[in-house]
Parts: sequence; C-alpha cells; structure tokens
Amino acid sequence: MSTPLLAIIGGSGLYDLPGLSDTRWETVTTPWGEPSDQIFRGRLVRDGVSAELAFLPRHGRGHRIPPSEVNYRANIAALKQLGATDVLSLSAVGSLRADLPPGSFVVVDQFIDRTTQRAGSFFGRGLVAHVSLAHPVCSRLGAHVAAALQGQGVPFVRGGTYLAIEGPQFSTLAESQLYRSWNCSVIGMTNMPEARLAREAELCYASVGMVTDFDCWHPAHDAVTVDAVIRVLLSNAQVARTLVAGLAGTITGDATATACACRRALDHALITAPEARDPALAEKLRVIAGRVLATP
Repeated sequence: MSTPLLAIIGGSGLYDLPGLSDTRWETVTTPWGEPSDQIFRGRLVRDGVSAELAFLPRHGRGHRIPPSEVNYRANIAALKQLGATDVLSLSAVGSLRADLPPGSFVVVDQFIDRTTQRAGSFFGRGLVAHVSLAHPVCSRLGAHVAAALQGQGVPFVRGGTYLAIEGPQFSTLAESQLYRSWNCSVIGMTNMPEARLAREAELCYASVGMVTDFDCWHPAHDAVTVDAVIRVLLSNAQVARTLVAGLAGTITGDATATACACRRALDHALITAPEARDPALAEKLRVIAGRVLATP
C-alpha cells in the first residue's frame, strides 16, 4: 500500500504554511521533460497527525510560464514519480454566474475543454489507451475538500463546470455569454489537460476554482481594478493555505482511499495488443502506467 501523499498544484505562495517542517526543493526530471519548477516538499503535523505534502507552482516561481506553455504532462508525471496519490488543483477563475461573486470557491466536478494547443495524453502511436472521463474529478477527494471548506466557513459551492480556454487572452463578450448559456460556472486557462492527465496517471484529482472577479458578461466587469483583484487573490490564498493544512491529515487518515476507482483508471484502458506495442513508448510510460504494463 502506498503512503498517502497530497500534492498541490497552484500558486507559489501556497507552501507558506505554519508548522511545515523538513522542507526542501526537489528537482524532478520526467520522460516528458521538465515540470514548471522544482517541487517543494514538507511535512505537516496537525492534531497529532503527520502528513507529507508536495507543492508544484503551476506557472513556476514568479509566474514565468503562460497557460499554453505549461508542460502539463511533465507536471503530472513528476508528481506521480514522487509518489503522489492525491492531487489538489487550486486556480484563480472568473465567475460565469451571478451567485458566485469574487471570493467564492467552487469545488469543480465537470469541465468543458476549449483548449487547442496542448498535448492532452501520455499515450500515443504505438501504445493507445482510452480512459473514462465522464466524471473527471475524484468524488472522494472532492468530498474531503468540501468538508474542509465548510469547516472554514468560507462561501463555496460543491459542483460546477469549469470552462477551460486557451488564453492568454480573456474571452470576448460573445464567448462569455455563450459559456453562460452552456451552464458553466467558472472560466479559467489551466485545468485542462491537467485533469485528463491526472486520470491517465491514476491519481485522485480535485479542483477548486477561486473566484477573483466576474467574467466580461457581467455589467460591472469593466469597473474591476487590478487592486481589487489582487485583494481578492490575497484573501483567497489565505483560505487556500488553511484548506491545505486541514486537508493533509484527512488524506493521510482516509482508509477508503486505496479502493478509489481513480487509482484503477487504466484497468481496461489499454487497447494496443502487447505484441504490437512500441517498446520505447512502453518504457517511457512505466512511471504512468507501470501497474498495468506489468500485467501480461
């Protein structure tokens, strides 16, 4: 049984947690190249429970990498190589609903992917796989996140659709209105193909959208200032740090985790016959799919 390791993908300030010890930055190289940054590791002891944590700045420290240039495959592969079992994605989003004002949190459960320039799978020619993505996030991990947010008393909703756009530009007014007609809740640029790749890597993945402002459909959108957005960002970051601290021990003590379906997502996914598989690609995929590749 693998030791639980909660990994957080998000802003570079999230690892500034009181009580975090044994901290270090680790360099990880993957078959898909370098992740966005080194990975920050530490141990948090809270209420007598010791939990290992890993933090990956999605855009690199200092926010150097735009959404379309993030190496999503390397990021997920690096976390898998380090032994991550659960991945919490934290990202700033725009709101597409009037009842989700700035400062709200959304525990996302669905995605619509409008990105076009990003590699979306670890698999390819020579070793083909099709994983189920009907329910793209882990309901078990999402329930833990919702319980932690509820305990903090912050405004949040559990369930909502994240509309992923390519960026780096924001959407046009017509696009924003279209996405609202699709019943999307929030809009962002980073959760796809991140969620797809986490499923292929058999990682439990949950996403929290932290609303910073209304998207351009809202009549007051043009009145939003950079200062106002930064104030919300800082407030959201503090909530996120408290969320991570509360979640770490829960993940460590979750006896149901090993039975989670996310961790067997590849059971029936490989379609290429063993004798037809590209040996080089199969070797490259060992870190992601070694559990099923080892099965005759």
